[in-house]
Amino acid sequence: MRLRAAGALALTAALLTGCAQSVDPADPAEGPGKRAAGRVSPHGPETDQGLVPVVDRVRTEDKVVFLTYDDGAEKDPRFVGMVRERRLPVSMFLTDSVVGPGYGHFARLQSVGASIQNHTLDHTALPGLPYAGQRAEICGQQDKLKSRFGIRPRLFRPPHGRYDTTTRRAAADCGLSAIVLWTSADTDDTPLQPGDIILIGPDDPTGPPLWERTERVLRRVEGAGLRVGRLEDYV
Repeated sequence: MRLRAAGALALTAALLTGCAQSVDPADPAEGPGKRAAGRVSPHGPETDQGLVPVVDRVRTEDKVVFLTYDDGAEKDPRFVGMVRERRLPVSMFLTDSVVGPGYGHFARLQSVGASIQNHTLDHTALPGLPYAGQRAEICGQQDKLKSRFGIRPRLFRPPHGRYDTTTRRAAADCGLSAIVLWTSADTDDTPLQPGDIILIGPDDPTGPPLWERTERVLRRVEGAGLRVGRLEDYV
């Protein structure tokens, strides 16, 4: 009996230890290059209930990469022409306070095939903000984009690529299906891989315009034997 009791106690201790090791504490602040377990493919395992998944690369065997643009500061009509002529399925993550009175430009981009996605109302750093503040930034821009374009975006990119668990919960509650980060940027020279999400950042007044930087990225894409895919078809 004593041996049986000792064995039962040992088994109970082992089970409790295993449970303790499986606990995943909430992350105080995530972002590119942070904890890999927080970044999942939409085709990978399910994430925590009530939290949207976070994607920085799409798991796919298709030879595609994805072009994404942040903020909405540059409104060069040459970029609209480029998207139209090349039929580029670009994704525009827009911030209301940055776009300002330029929503008409992005309506033109939408009409030639660009998708419109959420990047908050005011480009506020989200980690550490209470739930109500994060929800206001995210849901508020959902409402703005719905009124401007007639659609509610499915994808969200937090400012600076920074987020926490509260961000993931607020994004889910605002009707978004994923937080989208990036694998590569237009300033990188590293080889591209299938499924890479490329960030082409806001315009630098001292640097080349958006269409020219996009052209440079397209040369990288073609040189790698890849093509541009529509992100919304994969996420």
